Amino acid sequence: MIRKLMFLTMVLTVVGMAYAGSNITIKGSDTLVRLGQRWAEEYMKHNPMAVIQVSGGGSGTGIAALLNGATDICEASRDMKEKEYKLAKQKGITPFRVSVALDGIAVFLHEDNAVGNLSFAQLKGIYTGSITNWNEVGGNDARIILYGRENNSGTYSFFKKKVLNKEDYSEYTQTLPGTAAVVNAVSKDKNGIGYGGIAWAKRVKFAAVSVTDDGEAVIPSSETVSSGKYPISRDLYWFFNGQPDGELKKLVNWALSEEGQKVAVEMDYIPLPPEQAAISIIK
Repeated sequence: MIRKLMFLTMVLTVVGMAYAGSNITIKGSDTLVRLGQRWAEEYMKHNPMAVIQVSGGGSGTGIAALLNGATDICEASRDMKEKEYKLAKQKGITPFRVSVALDGIAVFLHEDNAVGNLSFAQLKGIYTGSITNWNEVGGNDARIILYGRENNSGTYSFFKKKVLNKEDYSEYTQTLPGTAAVVNAVSKDKNGIGYGGIAWAKRVKFAAVSVTDDGEAVIPSSETVSSGKYPISRDLYWFFNGQPDGELKKLVNWALSEEGQKVAVEMDYIPLPPEQAAISIIK
């Protein structure tokens, strides 16, 4: 009887270890969190032994979690900073980056806003505070109300680097926790402006963006982002501690597969070009 109980205990322990080994945590980018959640749902349908938990909090939060060993996968809408790579090395973490989708950072305007096009110089002026009235960029005589992301957001960092040329945001920028909140605020404020991933746009319009004042203004779309024509485009990443294997490798390769990238399209994200997805597959 004792031998049978010992054998049963060993079997349950092995099964429990195998099941626990399929637990995966994903944390980070609020831009990417909706897609990460959908990927997790679809993957678990076909892999019932896998348990995947996905949460947001911002790219910086996800990177910190990876460096502290608190997540298996960090979702990020930016690359790690030099100081983060240095900290990873100090902690014995070896960041392994995989592009999983593309994104365009859209400039959101209220649907009734008369402004249609904005250049980098105008956007920089608006978000650094040197342009404060819509009539300075061809709109109505009204104060511009700024909405943006918190400073732990990859979108915040990317927009600051790409458009503001690393200058500080205006102190009047109202920072909100997630692109959904930015979109919601702009949709209710006829004088508002915001920025964020194009997949989150609802009840707002996109500004066409040009790099120079006399350059071609381009609306963000799957086509213009994929081609690189839209000037505020970027890769969205998954970071691992070292090259993934086992269930992590199986998950990321599925996300990069035709089936996984189709899910990205269904969620209004922009899939990787097939050749880029193929290169990203973990061998």
